[in-house]
Order: sequence, then structure tokens, then C-alpha cells
Amino acid sequence: MKLTGRLGLRTAQAWFPENFVTGEQAVALGLLSPDELAKLGTRQLPASESAAPELALRAARAALAAGGLTGSELDLVVHAWIYHQGHDFWSPAHYLAHQLGATTALPFGIQQMCNGGPVALQTAAAHLLADPQLRTALVTTADRFADPGFDRWRSDYGVSYGDAGTALLLHREPDQHDALHLLSLTTVADPTLETVHRGEDEFSPAPRWHSPGIDVRRTKKAFLAAEGPERLFASTRASVAAALDQALTDAELTPDDPRLTRVLLPRLGRQALEAAYRPALAALTGATVHDLGPDTGHLGAGDTAANLAALVGDRLLAPGEIAVSISGGGGFSWSAVIVQAPQPN
Repeated sequence: MKLTGRLGLRTAQAWFPENFVTGEQAVALGLLSPDELAKLGTRQLPASESAAPELALRAARAALAAGGLTGSELDLVVHAWIYHQGHDFWSPAHYLAHQLGATTALPFGIQQMCNGGPVALQTAAAHLLADPQLRTALVTTADRFADPGFDRWRSDYGVSYGDAGTALLLHREPDQHDALHLLSLTTVADPTLETVHRGEDEFSPAPRWHSPGIDVRRTKKAFLAAEGPERLFASTRASVAAALDQALTDAELTPDDPRLTRVLLPRLGRQALEAAYRPALAALTGATVHDLGPDTGHLGAGDTAANLAALVGDRLLAPGEIAVSISGGGGFSWSAVIVQAPQPN
């Protein structure tokens, strides 16, 4: 998706709860072995007492305040998530629009597993570009991985899960007041990998039918027994490379462009990043690679938006510099989002 000069991010916000649980605490409680913690590389995870949509609402309010807008000025509200949003049969996107006063906005819910954030951003961008009557979109994510349904340390292999809400304020006609300019966004998919999260389980009539809590390890064991670990790693390496290559092409950049200074990884475990993501990126660009996951864990659908918020909040880009955020999610799909820090006139 070619976006240079067409869309700006007025602000990027991430909201984290005050409470964190540390990797050392997890080992002391017997949730992980020291070796398992070392493979994860996790120092701490944010753990919220509030429901996921409330986290998104806090991030959204911060985004509107930073952008100088009210909810009534929003045309779209696009919300992505991967896990329970507090009610069984309900639309969190409409809740956000209601609470923000965005009563004339069109709410969308995006279910694209852990790549939902970039796909939500892509959905908002497509609508803004296709309909000249639309000017501003709010893109949010939120997840809370709480017991008893989800064990943030042990429900999955090689990934620890943290709670957060994120919000991006996207609009037409980028200007120097934006936090970032959106240059391109590419998503590629390998749907043959949907079995990673289905395994050999029969289709069930209700959630958590096969186990009391979410057990990603069970389905991954079945996939690994049938396909082996290299199947997923090889597809990830090829797909990340393809997404980044196309995103660079769409942004009219070469991999060695000196303005490209940062690449931000998805917030996964150390072992997964070393096996699949880092090799693909090293073959394409020499830009500095950042792993922000050790202090937050994986944020469900929110890794990319949180990465963009870190770019802004930590001032990682000088004016004119460019960064790429990489993400991936079950199904599988992978995205590359390229942004640039505005230059003053």
C-alpha cells in the first residue's frame, strides 16, 4: 500500500497498567524454569486489573487529547484484539465509539490474531483513501491476558503476554504537526499455517471446550509433530523478507537508504526472534534493530502500535529519519509498516 504524502499519524499512544510481574517472580513461583525464562528474555510483564476495552479507552483518550480532537470529529473507530474483551457476545469497537462520543463514526472490529493492529491500520487507511468524505480514523488495540482463562507465562511456547491498550490517530493530508508520517504498509500471508493454532482439535461448540484455559502449547505440539519447527520458521523468514521488500518498494526506498535508521521487532520471545525474524531483516537492511519486548512481553494485537508509540515517546527518530515496524500473527500473516518523522518546513 503506497501511502507517502497521503496519510499522517497525528499521535501514537500506548497505555500500560501500573502493576508489573517480573520474570524472577515467575521463576520463584514455579511458573517457569530459569532456562525457559532465558529463552523468553522477558524481564517483566504489565498485568492489568481493568478489562481490555478500558485499556483501549485510556489510550484513545490520550490520543485524542494529544491530537487536539474530540470523539465527535472521528469518522472511523477500528479496534483489534486477540483475546476476551470482557463480554461474550458484544462489540468492543462500538463501546469505544460510545464512550468517546464518536456517535457518528463507523466502528469496526478486526480479528486477525496478533497481526490485528497493522491490519486495523490498513483497514482504516484504505477507507480514508477510498472515501473523500472521511478524514480521521482512530485505530486501537487492547488485550488483557488474565487467569483463569489465560496463563500469561505458560499458555504458549516462546511467548509471554503483557496487558496494554494502544491508539493511533490517522488522518488525511499529513503535515509537520504529525508525530509520524505513514509511508507504506504491506501485509503478506501463509494461510496453510492456520493449523499452528488448530492442531488436531475437533471443532467445538463453545469457547475453551478442549481445556479450562487457553492452551496454545497443545495445538503447537500437534503442528510440530506433523510439520517440524523449520516449517514455521522458514515461512516466517520468507514472509517477513517479502513484506519488508514490498513496503520499501512502495515507499520508494532502498534497503541501504541512510534515512532508514530503525527496525522494530514484534514483541515475541528471544528464541523466536533469533530463529526467524532477525535473519530475514539482517539480509535486507543494516538499520539498527530494536527489541522492546523484554519489558512488556507480547501485547496481543498491539505490538506495532506500541512500537510506534515508543518511536515517538522516546524520540528515537530525528526529523526526516525513517523506521520500520515488523509484526506477525497466527493464521499466519506478517506486516511491515514504514513511518517517517516529519521535517519542519
